[in-house]
Amino acid sequence: MLAHIKKLLQGLALQPEPTVSIDFNTALAALLVEVMRADGKAHSSELNKISAILLTHCQLSQEQVTGLIAKAEPLVEEAIDLFAFVKQINNQTNDVERIEIVELLWHVAFADGELDSHEDHIIRRIAGLLYVSHADFIAAKLAAAQ
Repeated sequence: MLAHIKKLLQGLALQPEPTVSIDFNTALAALLVEVMRADGKAHSSELNKISAILLTHCQLSQEQVTGLIAKAEPLVEEAIDLFAFVKQINNQTNDVERIEIVELLWHVAFADGELDSHEDHIIRRIAGLLYVSHADFIAAKLAAAQ
């Protein structure tokens, strides 16, 4: 019996994990979707804000934005952490750009007219993973609130 369990576990360890290619736009869309989902409600105003952000900041067409959000949503649903998304952002941005991304996250959180504590928490976590200082985190929040 023990040998059978050991053989089963070894077989699982040898199976390669399927990898999904995550580019910068997909990573950004995933973080924006994560903030939208943080309070347990996906408001249309938040989804519209995500679309507007991706249209302007990623210079995509509306069809590309729709496809990108459709790709990001299941990635966020299946993700056990934010590492894959944050790694892509950190690899392709500088400090100033990461602060701007935190501000974009705040725009999504404020899009429905109320800030939920879960949204605040997830943005705080993402900002930490993006190596954004607390002072810049607060400045981005204040800028987005205006």
